Amino acid sequence: MLDFIYRTGWGAFAVMLLFQIPFLLVFLTLVFRKAYVNTGPSEISDARIGGLRRGWMALVIALFLIVNLVSIQFFPAIYTARAAASGVPAIDVAVDAQSWSYDMSRQEFEVGQPVRFNARSLDTMHGFAVYHPDGQVLFTMMLVPGVGVSSLIYTFTEPGTYKIRCLEYCGLAHHEMNDEITVTEAST
Repeated sequence: MLDFIYRTGWGAFAVMLLFQIPFLLVFLTLVFRKAYVNTGPSEISDARIGGLRRGWMALVIALFLIVNLVSIQFFPAIYTARAAASGVPAIDVAVDAQSWSYDMSRQEFEVGQPVRFNARSLDTMHGFAVYHPDGQVLFTMMLVPGVGVSSLIYTFTEPGTYKIRCLEYCGLAHHEMNDEITVTEAST
C-alpha cells in the first residue's frame, strides 16, 4: 500500500486529494452558510474563532507530520544508510552524464548486491532516475555541473532490465537521454 502512495503519480495524486478535498468542503460549507443561511454579522465570539483556528492548524500540522514520517523509509538517503549498515561491500559505479547520454563504468549487477552510483554532470543539469521493470521510479538524483559527485547506494531486489532516464530538461534531445542496466539472479 505505501509503495503505491510514494512511488507512483496516482499515489501522489491521492495524497493531494486527501489534503485538498476536506479543506475545499469546509471552505464551500462556510461560504454557502454565510451567503445563504446566515447573512448577518457573525455571532461567534473571538475566543471561539481563535480556538477553531488553533484546532484547524493542529490538524494540518498533524497530517503533515504523519505523511512525512511514514514517507521517511522511501527517502534515497535511507536506502544508502541501510545498504551501508548491512556490512556488504558496495560495487562502485561511475556515471558521467552529458548531452544526451550516460557513460557508466558498469551496467550489470546481481540481486542483493549494494551498488553505489557515483554520478556527475559534465555539461548541464541532468537527472539520473532508475525505473523498476514495471515502470515505478526506484530513485532519482539531480546532477548539477560543477558541484561534484552525487552518490547513492541502492540494493536491487529483483532481476530484470531497469530503465534509466533523465528527468531534468537538458536540451533538444532530452527525450532520448536514457539507458538500461541489467540485474541478474545472484550466482552461488
